[in-house]
Amino acid sequence: MPESHDGSHETPTRLILVRHGASHHKEDGIVGGPRGCRGLTEAGRDQAARLARRLLGELQHGPSVIYCSVLPRAIETAEILGEVLVPVRIIQDCGLCTWHTPPDADGRPWTEYRREHSLPGGGVFRPFERGNESWSEMVGRTGRALEQIAARHWRETVVVVAHAETIPSSLIVFGGLPLAIGFDLSIAPTSITEWATEGNPAAWPRPRWTLMRLNDRGHLTQEITYHRSERLP
Repeated sequence: MPESHDGSHETPTRLILVRHGASHHKEDGIVGGPRGCRGLTEAGRDQAARLARRLLGELQHGPSVIYCSVLPRAIETAEILGEVLVPVRIIQDCGLCTWHTPPDADGRPWTEYRREHSLPGGGVFRPFERGNESWSEMVGRTGRALEQIAARHWRETVVVVAHAETIPSSLIVFGGLPLAIGFDLSIAPTSITEWATEGNPAAWPRPRWTLMRLNDRGHLTQEITYHRSERLP
């Protein structure tokens, strides 16, 4: 950790971004809005429990707060983390949601929705489907939510449970990548992507952020068991 001019250690602002666990909507291939999403599968709940045990061991003092989107799969993941990382508040933020699809698409098969509502030339500034957001609109919305969270919790550690699209959005917002990223990302359920900064996230010019890890899913490949006493100094 870098030192300040007076020799004291600066506490960084840490954003630990987590994709929700494996969900029913993904298995079923449906648009998983507030009504269509049925939460996590059994595998998804196990993934979230593994992540909770990992974070319990990694975070010496726990997170200040857990944020999540308003969709059931993200809420359920956050609640599983919160049961282990107590005491911690869970705050729902619609700005962290995945695509804001129209209400009549919620719960319908994605193939059907795309077949009936796809738009030619959709993508960065125009939506892929009629009534949906464009990529730039979603990056603007999720990016604003992430920056507001960071500014609100300067020098704190925050866990953010969101969606696969949140990760490339963070690369654009904190990493300065172009809006149309020239590669694809595969983000595993409950994987960790972490950003940290020594500067004030609310200041201008904006501070430089460091990408500490990307799509880290070590807890899914090995059994991790921690007790609360093991993380205390």
